[in-house]
Amino acid sequence: MSEQIRVMLVDDHGVVRAGIRSLLEAQPDIVVVGEASRGEEAIEKVKELQPDVVLMDIAMPGIGGIEATRQIKESSPNINVLALTMHDNEEYFFAVLKVGASGYVLKESDPQELVSAVHAVYEGNTFLSPAVAKVMVGSYLQGAGVDEQEDEKFKTLSPREIEVFNLVADGYTNREIAEQMYLSVRTVERHRASMMNKLGLSNRIELIRYAVRKGLIMVSDPEDAS
Repeated sequence: MSEQIRVMLVDDHGVVRAGIRSLLEAQPDIVVVGEASRGEEAIEKVKELQPDVVLMDIAMPGIGGIEATRQIKESSPNINVLALTMHDNEEYFFAVLKVGASGYVLKESDPQELVSAVHAVYEGNTFLSPAVAKVMVGSYLQGAGVDEQEDEKFKTLSPREIEVFNLVADGYTNREIAEQMYLSVRTVERHRASMMNKLGLSNRIELIRYAVRKGLIMVSDPEDAS
């Protein structure tokens, strides 16, 4: 990667930020451009620094990470937010994903997993660490998968709808999908609505769960990070 990935760290613990900064800046293609200890500070600094990726803790005094993520994505939709937290609760995971985060990594994860997650969300992918995947979508990953009826529904999608499905799962907005596919936003919206209707899905969270079951979202293997 020729350009450096510009990262901002948001965590209310200085020692944690120092450790993450040391880890990330040891990578030749990553630079930490700023830090914040509170959600309010993060929102303001993001406007000033315009990083590529924001590493966001969820539980902080004042404005928490979920609300900070919502405001950041609202004002700067092209900035990718990666939740880095100690919480492996499904409630937190889907809440931060719903407001626009592109991934979720636990603080107990292997350091290389965090580096991989930063690269993944920078490239526009959705990243779920193995520990998170096991807790949040364990029932899907332990054999449930996409059943025969769901698979038949997926086969009814047109090539365009499959492409839209993959891009939505990867976290792209309708406008970004339109740019990638050289279509109008209205056409993308039509393909997206048709695809969601055929699959019986009502929102992006359900689509991501479906994509995980179908094996289309990056869920890293712990051994790959060693």
